[in-house]
Amino acid sequence: MPKTTYLLFVSKPTGYQLRERDGEPPDVGTEIEDEDVRLRVTKIAPSPLPGDARLCAYSQALS
Repeated sequence: MPKTTYLLFVSKPTGYQLRERDGEPPDVGTEIEDEDVRLRVTKIAPSPLPGDARLCAYSQALS
């Protein structure tokens, strides 16, 4: 059985990063941690990469 992955879109002051994560994307509103930063998932959408069928979880840093 193939491994399920999704992309995590992390916005930073210097730009953005896309990270590959294992499993299914979290639900909108879910709080997650990435590199010791708390994030909230704000949107689930198709991957921004051409030809990539995975979903992408867009996130916003929590203050």
